[in-house]
Amino acid sequence: MLKRTPFYEYHKSLGAKIVDFAGYEMPILYSGIIEEHLSVRNSVGVFDVSHMGEFIIQGNNTHEFLQQMTINDVAKIKPGRAQYSAMCYEDGGLVDDLLIYKMENKYMMVVNAANITKDYDWLLLHHFGNVEIENVSDKTALLAVQGPRSLQVIQKLFNEDLSKLVYYSFIESKYEDIPVLISRTGYTGELGYELYFNATSENAKKIWEGIFEAGKEFNIVPIGLGARDTLRLEMGYCLYGNDIDKATNPLEAGLSWITALGKNNFIGKEKIIEEKEKGIKRRMVGFILQDKNIARHGYKIMKENKEIGEVTSGAFSPSLQRGIGMGYVAVENAKEGENISVIIRGKEASATIVSMPFLKKH
Repeated sequence: MLKRTPFYEYHKSLGAKIVDFAGYEMPILYSGIIEEHLSVRNSVGVFDVSHMGEFIIQGNNTHEFLQQMTINDVAKIKPGRAQYSAMCYEDGGLVDDLLIYKMENKYMMVVNAANITKDYDWLLLHHFGNVEIENVSDKTALLAVQGPRSLQVIQKLFNEDLSKLVYYSFIESKYEDIPVLISRTGYTGELGYELYFNATSENAKKIWEGIFEAGKEFNIVPIGLGARDTLRLEMGYCLYGNDIDKATNPLEAGLSWITALGKNNFIGKEKIIEEKEKGIKRRMVGFILQDKNIARHGYKIMKENKEIGEVTSGAFSPSLQRGIGMGYVAVENAKEGENISVIIRGKEASATIVSMPFLKKH
């Protein structure tokens, strides 16, 4: 049986196309991917991301536990702040990428929907000392309000001055009588806020309808998973299962900036250092295609009739009106400006490696 978020009936009533995603019935689009994408870039849109996983982790040894389990430096997170991080296997491959929120006496870890059970089991497997790990995924609703008008919308719902909320920080507030964690994060490259709250149908109704009433003057619209993917791709953000997985070392994925090799031992550290010393053989790059061609996951990347890599994500960019993509190529071919080609339906389509994000103004 597929699961449903507390907003499922809204998706159906709005005419969303529903698909199976990570074991949930989720909206992939409403009016259309391009239209929804541009609504977020130009005004504001709402994503139901209640399928994501949330774990509450607390106890006297929680700090040491998270330092061992994650590759970023947990010591750098102050209360009220969030950190992007990841977990690795012993061989350096990625278990998942994730967010960690630091509250006064506990942490919340937010993981990818498809990895909830795997990640929870991984944490329990390595559990030690006085640490409690609670999987609250099914009890937690999550809406992401994203776009340049998002602050004006969300501010109508809460008393706190949300303009003071800096990137990767959060506050705990209330909408009417509903406790809400308001986080300034997102997966689109735009100004945005994510709202976490208890997933009752009554709470879902109040907050969903409150957001859409507040955003009416900005033509706020619901956004499906299709536009979520094109928005994140324009920013060069990785998607677990496409761009990163258990066979991916964080260094080759361009995640060295969250890999704190200077901190005490964490799972996978030795192999990552070994890989760094040997020199990585492939690297994640972004590329733009010519002639509106579209690359897809798994397509071969070529250079002078030689296969040098593979596409991990690709789509038509509504903002750039071009086909864009990400993929791994041999390190010697990973330079910006390098001319490559992608095999699309048996033919070579010309492309150029570019720096990411693709959308430079962000």
